[in-house]
Order: sequence, then C-alpha cells, then structure tokens
Amino acid sequence: MEKVTEILVEASAEAVEPRFRALAEGEVMEKAPGEVVTVADREAEQIISRRLRELLPVPVVGEEAVAADPDLALALRDEPAAWLVDPVDGTRNFVAGHPAYAVMASLVRHGETVASWIWQPATRTAYTAELGAGAWRDGERLTLPPATTPPERWTGILKTRYLPRPQADRLLANAAALGPAEPGRGAAGIEYPLVAGGAHDFLLYWRTLPWDHAPGSLLVTEAGGRSARFDGSPYRPGPPGGPHGLLVAGDPEQWETLRGLLLAGL
Repeated sequence: MEKVTEILVEASAEAVEPRFRALAEGEVMEKAPGEVVTVADREAEQIISRRLRELLPVPVVGEEAVAADPDLALALRDEPAAWLVDPVDGTRNFVAGHPAYAVMASLVRHGETVASWIWQPATRTAYTAELGAGAWRDGERLTLPPATTPPERWTGILKTRYLPRPQADRLLANAAALGPAEPGRGAAGIEYPLVAGGAHDFLLYWRTLPWDHAPGSLLVTEAGGRSARFDGSPYRPGPPGGPHGLLVAGDPEQWETLRGLLLAGL
C-alpha cells in the first residue's frame, strides 16, 4: 500500500505539480469534444503505469491510454487483475489553476476494486483503502459513525450534468427534502474524501467512468459507508459505456433513505 502511494506522490512531483499554474502554450489539448488533456496528464500516466507494472505486472487501464485505444479498458472485465490510473483527476480545475485536483490509482481483481489510492497535491493528503482492511487518511483510520441527524440536515453533492434533462429536474426537485446540495468540486478525488471524512453525507453521480469512481467508492465503503448503483447493486468498475448512476452515502441505512427520497419518480 505504501509503495503505490510513493509512486503517486513521486509522479505528481515530477510531472504534475511543476506545471500547476505554469502550463505553456500548446500543453493543453482537446482529446474529445468538451474534454481537455494536458502534457501533465500524459506524462504522469506514463510514469505511474511503468512503475505500477514493475510492482505488479498486470495490465494498466489509464484514462489517457484508453482515450487513445478504448479496447484497453476491456482488461477490467477480461483479466484476473488490472491497475486503474487517473493521472490528473480534475483536469479542468488543474488547467484553470484551481487546486481541487488529485492523482489516483486502484487495483482491480476479477472485476472488484481491492485497493485504492488518492493523492491530493494541494493539501499533501493521501487517502488509501484496502478491501476488508479499512480506509485511511495519512495513516489515520477513517471510521464513519451512523447518521443521527434528520435528512433535512444532510448535505452532499449532486452531479446532474450528464443526466437527461427531465430526470435532472426531478432529482433536483426531490433534493429539496435534504440539506444543501452543491453541484460538485470537479474532481471525484476531492469529492469522495468529503464523505469518507464526514464533511458531506452523500454523493450522486450519473456518469461513472472507472478511473474516477473505483478509488473513492472503495474509500467510502471501507470507512463504513455505502456506494451502490441506483438499484442497490454494489459498484463494480468496468469498461466505459456500462451502467449509469451511482449513489454514495456515509451510512448504509442513510443510503436507503436517500434512494427513497432522491430517486422517487425517476
């Protein structure tokens, strides 16, 4: 666990942080309509992928590599084990000079996330989780207590950008029964730790790309929360294009209440 954290910290120091608020002309590109990538993303992914393979020689499913060759993501489904890498989670924030970005990795075995790592360079904070063994922030165990406040005091994040408009409108109307919900921080590696650390009660996503959600989902569940599809089935990382929708809560019973409130009529 410690070795992978070291790899992320070192790759961030080598390829990412020196370019924060210092990107040169031509170092930001559009890889797809509305999706940006930087030289920091690509260089960091190369460094991380090489070093992870040296640690455990299995396929690496990196966000930028999959953008160039989508078939690489099939390893999550077809291989006994694979690494997942998000070299700069929150690239738009990074390009804008906003510090809400993270460097992330996960290990997937037989379609299940078994370990995950999130490095937040701006705060020098490392989050790790191991299936069945717990979740940590900088080596301190994270344990979420049962929810004791009423729903109208629960706060969270609702990501409605990719939801069909009628469903998004309905979801936002349903959310009036809860406490304040924000539209998000632009990086899953910032948002999931807010729940795992108790600062927020819930998260709701529609698009669930594996490199974005495998690290945080494991972090929250190992801290005592729940991350599941809208139908209640557990989250499993898979190639892009799979199921949509993910609801995350700091307490399993709270998750059930949230599903009843937020998803009514969807």
